[in-house]
Amino acid sequence: MRKQQRGYARQDRVQEQIMRELAELVRTGLKDPRAGFITINEVEITRDYSHATIYYTVLDDATREVTEEALEHAKGHLRSELAKRIHLFRTPELHFVYDESLERGMNISHLIDKVAKEKKIDD
Repeated sequence: MRKQQRGYARQDRVQEQIMRELAELVRTGLKDPRAGFITINEVEITRDYSHATIYYTVLDDATREVTEEALEHAKGHLRSELAKRIHLFRTPELHFVYDESLERGMNISHLIDKVAKEKKIDD
């Protein structure tokens, strides 16, 4: 049981380190002019460290598609740079996924505000 807890703690630390390093690499090392302002929100890594799913958002929704293309184009370069910075037995394959949770949260908040205003009018 104790070994399993330690394994998860290591996995969490690796995820956090990958997130920090990728955020820095995207900020400084991604020279593609198509890429918008990218924020890395979360990283999930498989137990065997072979795949990492990177959840990101962009500042301007209009740049979402071209930023996705830029990240897909640069993921080999980002992976090799990550391998230089993080010493793992296997550097994970990177999979970029646009994180829609912030948009969903804002939509839900907007709906709640709308219902609250309608309730005040009815009272």
